[in-house]
Amino acid sequence: MRLSVLDVGSNTVHLLLLDVYPGSRPEPYASHKMALRLVDYQDDDGRITDEGRDLLTGFVVEARDFAVEHRAEDLLAFATSAIREATNGNAVLDHVQSTSGVTLTELSGDQEAAVTFSAVRRWFGWGAGRVLDFDIGGGSFEMAIGTNALPTVATSVPLGAGRLYRAYLAGYDVAPPARFKALRKHVRTTLRPAVDRIAAGGQPNLVAGTSKTFRSLARICGAAPSGQGPYVQRVMHLEDLRLWTRRMEAMTVAERADLPGVSEHRAAQVVAGAIVAETAMDLLKVESLRISPWALREGLILRRMDRLLRDSTSSTVNPKDLVTSS
Repeated sequence: MRLSVLDVGSNTVHLLLLDVYPGSRPEPYASHKMALRLVDYQDDDGRITDEGRDLLTGFVVEARDFAVEHRAEDLLAFATSAIREATNGNAVLDHVQSTSGVTLTELSGDQEAAVTFSAVRRWFGWGAGRVLDFDIGGGSFEMAIGTNALPTVATSVPLGAGRLYRAYLAGYDVAPPARFKALRKHVRTTLRPAVDRIAAGGQPNLVAGTSKTFRSLARICGAAPSGQGPYVQRVMHLEDLRLWTRRMEAMTVAERADLPGVSEHRAAQVVAGAIVAETAMDLLKVESLRISPWALREGLILRRMDRLLRDSTSSTVNPKDLVTSS
């Protein structure tokens, strides 16, 4: 089955195409994406402007046509914090659907945290024990912990890297110390209730970080580049993150863009993401974490593939056929 997956995030709109079958690994063979910060197109009332809505709709049409051209049989399309937190998010989704025919499913923050956790669990396996996952997006920060395929606790807070940059650091090439002090205070205060909920889930055996912000931070802190492939173990230590966060606070945006693993369009906000990661690790007494190549997108793909597997085995496989004897 050829599956297309459309991810409308806070920083990027991304289409992936995959050939999947029951039990297969979710590896994409084609990709089509655009850097689109929808929150940059919000007015003072939190509404996505007509320009932002039309840019999103135009890309969704492109993505639909790209999927059709490549003979995709199914389209899984979803939207996260940039849409769910806009005051006219439902109207934007209706416009996209009426113009393109594509229905974008809006995920809640807790759903986003839970689905991401399920992907991390699958990547590291049952042997990882109790897993704690961190995921920093452009608009929100998700945490989840548990021992099973689904988390015991999943939570989301409005501490995305892009959101914090716009609220505290926008307009500065090098923000003054007072702005960083205010940002740190806000992050710590906002995180405490969520951290208490996560801590009640127990002591983790493995802590993971997912998505672009954590991959960039790990690379800055010395982890292997993406070119070495997904199977290289990448670890980020709190001690290194503290050092590099302070260094980035003193850098210009252009200097951050020259750091390994940092793209030009994320250079301004990466330091805000670093402060969130550092604060969460500090509050939960996490000295190091591992980077998971799989996150929300892979979690949704895996769920769709699991459904294919259930449908195929329930209709064609006799359980006795799964047992062999010598």
